[in-house]
Amino acid sequence: MELFKTYKLWDIEPVKGLGTTLWDKDGQEYTDLYGGHAVISIGHCHPHYTEMLTEQLAKLGFYSNAVQNSLQQELAHRLGKISGYDDYALFLCNSGAEANENAIKLASFHTGKSKILAFGKAFHGRTSGAVSATDNPKIRAPFNVTGNVEFVQLNDIEAVEKELSTGLYAGVIIEGIQGVAGIYEPADGFLRELRAMCDRYGAVLILDEIQSGYGRTGKFFAHQFSGIKADIVTTAKGMANGFPIGGVLISPDIKPSYGMLGTTFGGNHLACTAALAVLDVIENEHLVENAARIGEYFRREFCQCGENAESLDKAIKEYRGKGLMIGLELKDEYIGLRDRLLFEEHFFTGAAGANVIRLLPSLTIKEETAAKFVAAWRKLTE
Repeated sequence: MELFKTYKLWDIEPVKGLGTTLWDKDGQEYTDLYGGHAVISIGHCHPHYTEMLTEQLAKLGFYSNAVQNSLQQELAHRLGKISGYDDYALFLCNSGAEANENAIKLASFHTGKSKILAFGKAFHGRTSGAVSATDNPKIRAPFNVTGNVEFVQLNDIEAVEKELSTGLYAGVIIEGIQGVAGIYEPADGFLRELRAMCDRYGAVLILDEIQSGYGRTGKFFAHQFSGIKADIVTTAKGMANGFPIGGVLISPDIKPSYGMLGTTFGGNHLACTAALAVLDVIENEHLVENAARIGEYFRREFCQCGENAESLDKAIKEYRGKGLMIGLELKDEYIGLRDRLLFEEHFFTGAAGANVIRLLPSLTIKEETAAKFVAAWRKLTE
């Protein structure tokens, strides 16, 4: 049997990792500034993480959600406290797409309505409902094209009101920062108006924090810069440092009933242990604060290159993002820089199209590592 080939693959096979360093099967060392799509939040093979998972695996790896699992309750308590959503409920699943599926379903259950409003360039996942709310026709099969989802442009509050005023919408789903699109932020004022508009028209506000959450931006969730609270928050990628997990944080106004949601593997013993280990490290090593600090270092280096006045690095058309969720839009003459960073200087980065380099490193990244990347960048763009 062959693999079903849907990925364009680099001819590199990492076999070992530690912190922000990877080694391939030939022993070549790389610095990881992408973390496998923002998944590696506390660094590869963090000793506390590996110890907790090893101990739990030796006791019990899995049992179903038909019995008590106190690890789930501990995770709910800890996550609520650190995120500022301690009065919300937590539903655990297996991925970001699944979290968004459940969020959309809850909005529809709660309101009795069927329509969802999403935004241009949005990415919410590849499962049926999530991909219907994703603004990329190339990954929507005919089955996923539905009249239940409409798109408006990000930060266009008049377009939002035009749709919500029809009274047809169960909810609005929006990313804390659009990641796959190339790091585009909803304005703080727009989020505040969106919150008020959802209240006015009885729609559930869903904040997709799957990539932008878990401390990456310098707050636990990116939308918290605006001062709002969502009705539902979805999370996944950095939640368990590579162990598959997703979470849905649900307002106390949305009432559960038996059978409303369900999952076989979600919230299993290993997943909860991995997620608890991540929260331990985030708190003990002050990683939210570190994300803000190193993010400011990158911004200074790339945005204040002149001696007396702010100016962008000569290779960059636009710098976008907060904390350690960064989009570097390249000028046309520097397209191809990502390949050179990988193959000549051995830095893993991400992309959004041909002209945007995305930086999504572990929140444990040190300034020394960030400085080495800046030096490699300048070496290649001289």
